[in-house]
Amino acid sequence: MKFKQRVVLCALTLVLALGMGLTAIAAPQNTLEKVKSTGKLVAGVKFDAPPFGFVDESGKVVGFDIDVAQYIADYLGVELELKQVTSKTRIPMLTEGTVDMVVATMTHQKARDENIDFSITYFFTGQRLLVKKGSGIKSVEDLAGKTVSTVQGSTSEHNIAKAQPKAKILTFQEYPQAFLALQQGRAQAMTTDASILAGFVKEGYEIVGPFIAPEPYGIGVRENDSDFRDAINFALMEMWETGVYKKVYNKWFGPNSDYPIPLGGEIEVWP
Repeated sequence: MKFKQRVVLCALTLVLALGMGLTAIAAPQNTLEKVKSTGKLVAGVKFDAPPFGFVDESGKVVGFDIDVAQYIADYLGVELELKQVTSKTRIPMLTEGTVDMVVATMTHQKARDENIDFSITYFFTGQRLLVKKGSGIKSVEDLAGKTVSTVQGSTSEHNIAKAQPKAKILTFQEYPQAFLALQQGRAQAMTTDASILAGFVKEGYEIVGPFIAPEPYGIGVRENDSDFRDAINFALMEMWETGVYKKVYNKWFGPNSDYPIPLGGEIEVWP
């Protein structure tokens, strides 16, 4: 082999070796490895959706979703960090890596499954309407020509448009804004999951109508992150099997809570 050929061959070998090394360095860690190595699990939760996630009188973020996220963190043996998400921002924040998982009243939907993956269902509810008592509104049929408030990026926004195309939909970033529109008369109804609406029922208001659509909640994770998703699923199963889930559920939704809602399903447990 001539000297020039040997030089070129060596140079190519060096380039390939460096490329392989850089590829190895750049290879992304899966989320479970990252969480274990950093000792921290970052959960995207809502701060505006009692009793799932809200800021209490002491300024602490609490709620059903926070307790579920805390159980998962404890199961993994790491600390929990909370970051606020909304219905509009939760998927972008997950895909961009700002949060490791989303525990934020998120319905497992086929369309969403194109961009992210979900855990097994951990909460069972359905979409309904919140109205002022005496409004005459009892179901979506009564919403023709009326204004309905909800939040941007939610399944509720799409479901109500499909269920009652003659209604005007007024959207907001957060639930308190949607409820304020109802209070001020800018909307004649507010719609979202019944379990979220329960957090806004005050004197003079009522939840009405049958379910507009089922709303099974799943925990959102990034696509193709099966190790992490399995860990979350196993934590949820353990939470159910040990009875902790029902204790947490009764804390927020039991008959003696501020938001009494009968348990609507059972967590899937694999043999």
